[in-house]
Parts: sequence; C-alpha cells; structure tokens
Amino acid sequence: MKIAVDAMGGDFAPKAIVEGVMLAKQKHPEIEFQLYGKEDAIREFITDEKNITIIHTDEKINSDDEPVKAIRRKKTASMVLAAQAVKEGKADAIFSAGNTGALLAAGLFIVGRIKKVERPGLMSTLPVLGEGPGFDMLDLGANAENKPEHLHQYAILGSFYAKHVRKITNPRVGLLNNGTEETKGSELTKEAYKLLNAEESINFVGNVEARDLLDGVADVVVTDGFTGNAVLKTIEGTALGLMTLLKGSITDAGTKGKLGALMLKDTLYSLKDKLDYSSHGGAVLFGLKAPVIKTHGSTGPEAVATTIDQIATMLDTNVVGQLVQFFETEDHQ
Repeated sequence: MKIAVDAMGGDFAPKAIVEGVMLAKQKHPEIEFQLYGKEDAIREFITDEKNITIIHTDEKINSDDEPVKAIRRKKTASMVLAAQAVKEGKADAIFSAGNTGALLAAGLFIVGRIKKVERPGLMSTLPVLGEGPGFDMLDLGANAENKPEHLHQYAILGSFYAKHVRKITNPRVGLLNNGTEETKGSELTKEAYKLLNAEESINFVGNVEARDLLDGVADVVVTDGFTGNAVLKTIEGTALGLMTLLKGSITDAGTKGKLGALMLKDTLYSLKDKLDYSSHGGAVLFGLKAPVIKTHGSTGPEAVATTIDQIATMLDTNVVGQLVQFFETEDHQ
C-alpha cells in the first residue's frame, strides 16, 4: 500500500499532516507514505522514518489559487506531483487537506475518470444524531449542475462505498427532495427517481427530506452538487452554532452552570465528536481510477490519521477496482 500525501496542503501544514501520518503509522505499519513538499519543513515533524519517503518541492497550490490554472501551471506543486504518482502507478491513492477545487481538478485531469462514469461526485460520511453508522452523501460540490443520469450513477457509487468500505449490508439509497412523494420535486429529481427506481443493483427507498437526514433515514443520500454543498454547510454551520450557544449558556449561568458543565464534560465532548463529520474520515472524489481523498483545511493530526484509516480500508477492499469492473461489464451509461 502506497499513499501519496500532499504534505503542504491545509491551514496547519505540514505539521498537522505529518503528525497525523506518524499517528497512522502506528496502526498501519504496512503502508508506505510518500510525503510531497518542502523537505526541511516536513522532516521537522517526522519521529520515525521507516516507510517514509520525502519528495522535495518548493512549489505548492495556495487556498486562493484558481484550481484548473494552478494544476496546469504549477507542474511541480506538491499536490500535482502526488496526483502524478498515482497516475503513473507509483502510489495507490492521494490525500490532501489543500485547495478543494484544485484537488478535484487534479483528480479529473491527472488521475482520470472510471470509464462510463460521466461526473465523479464528492462524497462524505455524515453523522446521525442517534445510534448508527452515519450516511454517505454525494454530490457535495464537485459539480454545480447535474443530469438525472449523474444522480443515477451517484446512487451506484455511494451504494458500493457503503457496502464495501463501511460494511453496510444492502444499504438504503435515498434521493434528496422537497417531499417524499414520487411526484414531488424538479424535473431533475423526477427523472432521477425513475432511473433509481428501476436500478436493480441498489436498494432504493425513495425520496427523503433534508429534515430527516440526521435521523438516519437512509445510508446513502443522492443529490446534485449545488444542493449537496448547501446542505453540508448548513449541517456544519448548525452544529457549530449549537456548540457556541451551549458554551454561551454555560458561561452566562455563572458558577452553577460551570459546575454543571464540569459534571457533564464527557457527555459534552461526546456530543461534539458526534456532530463533527471529519471524525468519519475525509471526502472522497468517487468515480476516479484511484482513491482521491480530501480532508478539511483546518484538520488536526487525529483527523488525518482517521482519513488514512479510511484510505487503507478503500485499498484493502479494492472498492475502486470493483467499480471499474461493474461499469465495464454493465450498461450504466
């Protein structure tokens, strides 16, 4: 197993990225890590050089760079070199906490799409409020506009991931809509509904509403990229807002409130962890010839290690290889 890591991507790179790799090495001694970036800066945080290779470059893609131009012009950027390693078979997957648009462009233009997959989708595993493994949702913003055929493919992609990586037997696939009735929605969702309902390879449970997502109404939720990105940011913003309100209420309550918070400290931390979708791993640009994984720019070492767990599972289960076989042997154009 070889993972190409963009060590210079993210708000706290390379420190958070390299420290996360060091954590992951303890659990995954079988993985070889290729760290792309400024060697001196990377080496400062390496505590064990076994299975670590540093590929030096001074060039990196910044958060405010225009994605496609950056990929084409910055040929020796850490992200570009990591993606090139995957394309050339020198690495099995690429991981970055850097510029999301640039990583999407690198995935599409360098790593490449699986044959017959028209629009790879950005997918994350999001938490549910009660007991349960969470749900996979795509597209979360790789595409601003989609056709019904794209949503049809997202359902297949998401179902494959839930089944093979998250080990959910017969995952329930829902189509995000403004009502549960078959006749509800836009022309896009109405046509997508017909395609999903006729697809025998998935367990389609019909339309689902946004208000029910965190109740675990489906294991895979399919939508267009614009809507998915808006829903993701709404969930993230609501979670952050709730924690801020809770913290403010405790502070305003004076000594009694602080004593109560101290007694509930473990419960409050558990709630925070449950609302943090980064604890489930990174976002996958799914539908490409190899795993391309993006984690939040402000991610810390623990989240990096969790994302590496996720990549290891994807490689162990050969989920991408199974997808390639599925789309090459079935008519899913």
